[in-house]
Amino acid sequence: MEIVKVLGIAMIAAVIAVLLKNERPEISMQLSLAAGVVIFLLMISKLTVVIQAMQEIAYKINLNVVYLNTILKIIGIAYLASFGVEICKDSGQYSIAGKIEFAGKILIITLAIPILMAVMDMIIKIMP
Repeated sequence: MEIVKVLGIAMIAAVIAVLLKNERPEISMQLSLAAGVVIFLLMISKLTVVIQAMQEIAYKINLNVVYLNTILKIIGIAYLASFGVEICKDSGQYSIAGKIEFAGKILIITLAIPILMAVMDMIIKIMP
């Protein structure tokens, strides 16, 4: 099971990072960052399955591919922003973490505008 690998990496890295935090805080931070990247890379391969399933659903319901791609981009931005925020918070950089959250939200809203416009057009067409 993949979760066992993830937990194993996370727990080992967390214990070592805690032990190193007082003596070598820079190495502790680098270890935490490396563990996060390794876990992230392990999960990227699983995302292809999700993306393929979403594409199949989109084709079955005759959804415009542009909307699916936009939704996937929005999901990607949300996950990457969250990952960046957590890294910044782990290193004590709460101000930078807040800026990443803000930027992620703005990018998501920007990408969502065409979808919102399409929904509004559909609503207008339905109304008498």
